[in-house]
Amino acid sequence: MMGNLGVYIQVPFCQTKCTYCNFHTGVVSPGRFAPYSAAVCREIVNHRQLFESAGVTNSHSITPQTQSADTVYIGGGTPSLLEPQLLSQMFQALHASFDCSFKEVTLEADPETIDAQKAAQWAAAGFNRISFGTQSFVDEELKTAGRMHRRADIYRAVPILRAAGICNISFDLIAGLPKQTHASWRQSLREAIALGPEHISIYIMEIDEGSRLGLEVLQSGSRYNAKDIPSEETMAEFYELAQVELKSAGYLQYEISNWAKPGFESRHNLKYWQREPYLGFGAGAHSFSGAQRWANRHDAASYVAAISEGKSAVESVDTLTPVLALEEELFLGLRQLSGIELGRVERQYGVSLAEKVEELASRGMLEKRGGLVRLPASKLSVSNEIMVELLRSVPVVADAAR
Repeated sequence: MMGNLGVYIQVPFCQTKCTYCNFHTGVVSPGRFAPYSAAVCREIVNHRQLFESAGVTNSHSITPQTQSADTVYIGGGTPSLLEPQLLSQMFQALHASFDCSFKEVTLEADPETIDAQKAAQWAAAGFNRISFGTQSFVDEELKTAGRMHRRADIYRAVPILRAAGICNISFDLIAGLPKQTHASWRQSLREAIALGPEHISIYIMEIDEGSRLGLEVLQSGSRYNAKDIPSEETMAEFYELAQVELKSAGYLQYEISNWAKPGFESRHNLKYWQREPYLGFGAGAHSFSGAQRWANRHDAASYVAAISEGKSAVESVDTLTPVLALEEELFLGLRQLSGIELGRVERQYGVSLAEKVEELASRGMLEKRGGLVRLPASKLSVSNEIMVELLRSVPVVADAAR
């Protein structure tokens, strides 16, 4: 395994459930925040014992003796709802359990939850990066999507964070919200850029049965403004406009959904795409050791009950086969605009992908530059189709290599 350890902490609580949300989050009483935080702290402190009792066979390879944790990402949900003291307690548990040399500490926050006192306490606790659930700068779109904040909240919150000394801010924007138009999308992009965040993520609206809005669309219903969602072609045009606007503003695209000013790429998220080890704590959190992936149960109450009884909250453990590991290398590697080093992958997995890569390159679906293979910038909006076609050849070449 390469690189230092990343730590992810899941806080699955929100003020309201957005119509497009397909995450395992819920709206609960604030009285449940402290018991949940206490359970997360307990899981962190006892993580090795709890993981191994669930069938994680190589957790010893990512213990403090062999790994230094250098990134933390607290996501959700809306973890900025928690009192800063609860977040600080989680940090104390991490410092008690790992060799911590944090270079990037991210907190997901919604604009309406931010005030000067909280921001100062976050900075004092060690948070140096805030990931904003901005989504849009158009109030009608925010309201339709079930968001609590409005455009004015974004403009109010950013100076507060800057004044607190937080110098790394990321905005999320969604392309494809109900009622979104070319004009309103351009407005959101330009207002986001004008506020000068160091990082911007662009996500294309997902239509699946996991969200109320997605299910309504699939059932041809009209609730949640399902009839007002832009077409797939329009969403692709929004994405391509973002590529142009962000590049012009000096943001470098380093992953399919992510742009950053030079030096502000998300260190933590790069661990996911580069298959470096990370440990996840909290309900629904995932972990990766290099050879295994495991996940905690999603229900927060069930998670707290298990940890409080000294039991593991892990509900699934998967050991990666060589074929699955190779598929991950290709899928995650090609999400990055730096691409993959084809020779290294072929040597590591004992396969030959050159013929399939040449075929896709001849059709303009892949680019070859020296030993690197990557997706062309013009094809990122249809990246899934290209990856699926490449991955179809993986079982064949892997079996042949054996």
